[in-house]
Amino acid sequence: MSVPALAILGTGMVTGVGLTAPAACAAIRCAIDNFQETRFMDAGGEWLLGCEVPLAQPWRGRTKLVKMLAMALQECLDGVPEFDPAATPLLLGVAETTRPGRLDGLDDALLPEVETELGLRFHPGSRVIAGGRIAVAAGLWRARELLTSRAVERVMVAGVDGLLIAPTLAAFESRDRLLTSRNSNGFIPGEAAAALIVELARASETPQLLCMGLGFGNEPAHVEAEDRPLRADGLVAAIRGALAEVGASLAATDFRIVDVSGEQYGFKEAALALGRLLRERKAEYDIWHPADCIGEVGAAIGGVMLGVTRAAVTKAYAPGNHVLAHFGNDDGRRAAAILSYQPVRAS
Repeated sequence: MSVPALAILGTGMVTGVGLTAPAACAAIRCAIDNFQETRFMDAGGEWLLGCEVPLAQPWRGRTKLVKMLAMALQECLDGVPEFDPAATPLLLGVAETTRPGRLDGLDDALLPEVETELGLRFHPGSRVIAGGRIAVAAGLWRARELLTSRAVERVMVAGVDGLLIAPTLAAFESRDRLLTSRNSNGFIPGEAAAALIVELARASETPQLLCMGLGFGNEPAHVEAEDRPLRADGLVAAIRGALAEVGASLAATDFRIVDVSGEQYGFKEAALALGRLLRERKAEYDIWHPADCIGEVGAAIGGVMLGVTRAAVTKAYAPGNHVLAHFGNDDGRRAAAILSYQPVRAS
């Protein structure tokens, strides 16, 4: 099944290792992290590690999310000429509604607050997507619907999140999900914002990164469903769906970039999905996971992954030009995207 491709025109990024996309991508390329002791203590009496975004003032809560998001969006705006925010919907990914310790006001206050921070208004079609780690993939799907309907010419897709919140950390620690002095099989919490500008792909004499296909699935044996055997059914369904839109096999991709953030579950799921889908021998098939440098950043990870991919292919340090990206939530929702870098498209 052939579907329109989306061209990623620009990116913006605010992370614990860089306050712009070039800075963050350079740090991630060099495997630099910013894991430091936080002001939170685990049950063993040791300080929790985290990856905090260093801003000019010690903002917390929703205010900090607004500041980070505004910086990422402004970087996107500055990087794309003749950009009209009023004619461009913003599809904003935030934490899923079931997230422990979720901040108030994400669904109704965050979008107008960031507009006020930037001093502009986005298209009335803007919306918040409470999708967690799959939010950016869901945003790309909605962006494609808007663009193919010719309702708009461009769409901004963004995500912002942070897990350095006391109730959130306490809940994840109680479930043995955090990396602590008593648990080695866990993630390091972080915070970040990332944004993309997309339009329908067209013939171009300039290089561009395209999102060729999207797929979604649901995993019954999710990370907290201990009574079910993991077969990676949801992730396999998502990847198959994305590949079907492209009309290609997994062997046509050159490497993977994933949202895995330290827990064994994510690596096991990725390996199971690969074993079920890859039918041709590949000498190398790298797996990239930016969370190794920035920590678990929830709804922001999708934008970070696509920003890292764009930097890697445009600067020619990626293993190839065709990429599988996949994402997964704790509740079992899975998403996948097939990305392809086109150095030159003939007119």
